[in-house]
Amino acid sequence: MKFFETLCADSQRIRTGYLKLQYCNLLLTMTAITQNLPSFIKDPAIGLIGPHCYSSLVENLHVTDSVCLKLAISKGLGVAIVLGGAVMKIPQLLLILRARHAKGLSLPAFGLETLAYLITLVYAYRNNYPFSTYGENFFLTIQNVFITLLIIYYLPGTQSHLTTKRAKSNTPSVLVAGVVSIVTAYVLLVIPMHLIQFLQLATVPISLFSKIPQISENYRNKSTGQLSVFAVASQVFGCAARLFTTATEMGDSLVFAGFALAFVLNVALGIQIWMYWGQGVPATKEHWPREKQEFDEEPTEIVTPQYAQASFNHASATQPTTGRRWARKVD
Repeated sequence: MKFFETLCADSQRIRTGYLKLQYCNLLLTMTAITQNLPSFIKDPAIGLIGPHCYSSLVENLHVTDSVCLKLAISKGLGVAIVLGGAVMKIPQLLLILRARHAKGLSLPAFGLETLAYLITLVYAYRNNYPFSTYGENFFLTIQNVFITLLIIYYLPGTQSHLTTKRAKSNTPSVLVAGVVSIVTAYVLLVIPMHLIQFLQLATVPISLFSKIPQISENYRNKSTGQLSVFAVASQVFGCAARLFTTATEMGDSLVFAGFALAFVLNVALGIQIWMYWGQGVPATKEHWPREKQEFDEEPTEIVTPQYAQASFNHASATQPTTGRRWARKVD
C-alpha cells in the first residue's frame, strides 16, 4: 500500500502528472477490493503462491515483482496442465471404444509410456514436490493403463481367417496386465529412494523407446490410425509448459530432461498426423477387429461315421450298373 501512496503523493506534486494521478487513484480503488477478498478466494490463492506473493501481487497489485509474477505464472500453468491431464486421453479412449479396435496403436509404445508416467509420478510424490508440478501424471497414468488394456483386449487372434472357432479371448491377458500394473506401482512406492532416482534417469530412454514404435507404426502404415489428435496436441503444449514450470519450481534436471525429450517426440508425432491426415490404415489381417475374426470360418475335414460308410458301400455294391450286361445262356 505504501508503494501506491508514495506514487500518488509524487503525482500530486507534478502538474503534468494528471494521467498518472488518475491511474494511481484507480489502483487505490482496486487494492481496496483485493485486500478484502472473501476467504474462499483468498485461502486457495495463498496456498498456491504463498502469503508473500499473494500480498505483493493481489493485495498491493505490485505487478513489477518479477519473482512472484514468475511463480504465479508457473502455478497457473501447472494447475491448467493438471486439469487438462485429467481429460487428455479421454478422446483416445472413446476412439478405441467407438471403433471397437485399436488399429494403428502400438502396444509397446503405450506400455513404455505408461511406465514412464508412473515412474515420474512416484519420483515427484516421494520428493514432496508440489502437486501442481506433476499432478497430470496421476491422471495420465490411469488413462494410459486403460488404453493399454484395451489395446491388449482388441489384439487380433492368431488363427486362420477361415476358422469356424471363436477367436481366443484376450480377457486373461487383460487381467494379468492389470495385476502387473498394480504390483509395479506398489514396488515403486516401497523401493529405496536411490533406485527411484535411477529409474527417473531411465525415463529418458524409456520415453525415447516408447515413441519410436508408434512413430515406426505410423510410417509403415502411412497413417496414424486411431491416434488422437487432441491427445498429441495436448501433450505437445503440456510438455512445453512443463519445461517452464520445472525450471521455475523444481529445478530438477532429471525431470527437465524427460520433459524436453517428450516434447521433441510428441512434436514428431504431431508432424506425422499432419503428413498422413485423412489416410486410413491398410486392411491387413493383423489389423482386423476381433469381432470379425470371431465369426470367420476355416476349412474343416468332414468325418464320416463308420456305420454310414459301411451303408454307403453296401448300397454301391447292390446298385445295378448302367449299360447291357452279357451272360452265357445255360441249356
